[in-house]
Amino acid sequence: MKNYLFLLLILITPITGIYAQDFQGEATYFSKTSVDINLDGRQMPEDRKKQIMQRIKDANERTYKLTFDKTQSIYKEEEKLEQPGNGRGPSRFGMMNPSGGDYYKDVKEGRYKVKNELLGKIFMVDDELPQLDWKLGGETKQIGNYTAFKATAIKSIKRPNMRAMFRRRGENTENKEEEEFIEKDVEIVAWYTPDIPVSQGPGEYWGLPGLILEVTDDVTVVLCTKLVINPADRKEIKAPNGGKKVTQKEYDKIAKEKMAEMRENFRGGGGRRGGGRP
Repeated sequence: MKNYLFLLLILITPITGIYAQDFQGEATYFSKTSVDINLDGRQMPEDRKKQIMQRIKDANERTYKLTFDKTQSIYKEEEKLEQPGNGRGPSRFGMMNPSGGDYYKDVKEGRYKVKNELLGKIFMVDDELPQLDWKLGGETKQIGNYTAFKATAIKSIKRPNMRAMFRRRGENTENKEEEEFIEKDVEIVAWYTPDIPVSQGPGEYWGLPGLILEVTDDVTVVLCTKLVINPADRKEIKAPNGGKKVTQKEYDKIAKEKMAEMRENFRGGGGRRGGGRP
């Protein structure tokens, strides 16, 4: 995780105005997810293996922008130019770090909305904000111009098993549920600053007495790289709309079924490529 501290933090901090009625902030976050995949032994050319690993890396490095006020926020992924030859690769290889859609939070009402596209269908997840049992600590560190305080929590996370996704058709699959997903309790470490007294943060994270500038789990680090208070170009913060309304539990079930289909399709395609031309 320490490797990400090389990022230049540009934190612009006019403290005056934070308590103003029309207060608004804009934070840019860089997110990087490590994916444990070993393609050794796969029957495919070395240049193909390198191409796959590069696509996985690109798909799991993303930049987001959080626009927030005292009670609401919207978290959007920044668009990046697709690299030549990538095709539809990132959508396949970004399974460990799904972008979803714009993540809207209303901490006053305790609800969130996120508009997701899943294989051509639009879903509107509308549910209660997840709450973590944060433990506030006394440890601090400097992030840009801010003193950040450490907080930790335990969270149950269920993720696609990338190793199973890359397993060829016909290989041993005694426990499909265990193969397709990995669920475990992980420690979440957040660094927040009381200098910006809003209960906001990247994605689903919130609930601390200050803006979350950095948050990590076992594989992902999300780090604030730029922060502007009361930007000249104000943006409207509003909840997304449209799509089929579902709860998070309902959406997870649908996504699980669709991912299983994608995994089977990929295994079949991968097997054909692996056994084809060199």
